[in-house]
Amino acid sequence: MDGMLPIERPQRRTLKTAIGCVGTGVHTGRRVELTLRPAPAGAGILFRRTDLGIDIPARFDRVADTRLCTVLTADQAPHARIGTVEHVMAALAGAGITDAIIEIDGPEIPILDGSAAPFLFLIDCAGTRSLGIPAPVLEVLRSVRVEDRGATAELHPAVLPGFEASLSIAFAAPAIGRQAITMRITPSSFRAALADARTFALAEEIAQLRAAGLAQGGSLDNAVVVDGPLVLNPGGLRRPDEFVRHKLLDAVGDLALAGATLSARFVGHRSGHALNNRLLRALFADPSAYRLVTHDLPADGMATRLPAAAAPAIA
Repeated sequence: MDGMLPIERPQRRTLKTAIGCVGTGVHTGRRVELTLRPAPAGAGILFRRTDLGIDIPARFDRVADTRLCTVLTADQAPHARIGTVEHVMAALAGAGITDAIIEIDGPEIPILDGSAAPFLFLIDCAGTRSLGIPAPVLEVLRSVRVEDRGATAELHPAVLPGFEASLSIAFAAPAIGRQAITMRITPSSFRAALADARTFALAEEIAQLRAAGLAQGGSLDNAVVVDGPLVLNPGGLRRPDEFVRHKLLDAVGDLALAGATLSARFVGHRSGHALNNRLLRALFADPSAYRLVTHDLPADGMATRLPAAAAPAIA
């Protein structure tokens, strides 16, 4: 044995029944209908464009755009896109759901209130059930780091089995300023500390975003809007540090595109969707940096490492 701790083995879980909602895409402004459906063990998380009849696996190597949100595209069908997947991915990961089908009849997941809480509510209403076999665990063995213009994102081996995250942000707007958070991500801590943190925008950037065809469905009902020292939402903030909590929520959703439960320590500074995705690509590009523990666990409790070419197909 090499002295590493045994890996915690969460169970594969799916929904008990299908459940849906209707909402608006924050960037497209389009009305869309979303349905969460149960899936068999091994299906992983799969997005289904019902209007196109095309499936898109929720995987880091299907990320095609990271401007203000994470966008997935279908292999061999670049016109089939699904944007703003990070909040529903965070809710599924936070609830321990490993296998589900997300049906959507348009190009963007509805923004709802701008957080993961409405998706978590849908999951709670549908209920969850164990699929009877351990979920795959992606264990980081060696530190990986990416950076861009002062922003950084890192994955390190876990101190204890499981997923711990530290994130800091820095904005010129006095209403945001510098904020930091460190926590162990579990279903209970995600629900209590991250799920209701909303996306946010700077007032001076909204006109520019809309001129670029983005933020067409944005409003004070689905985003926190900051103008210098002011929060423009009538109800104010849900938490004083809601901004950094939402950025960590985004990171949970983006890193869930690894396709397996992470056993690692994430450290980010001003990290966003682009850097989060680059971090996963850097991890999987180095076969010595990780190993995947599947339900075919060896008797000694340890697992073998997958070759890099097999990394994306880990559901």
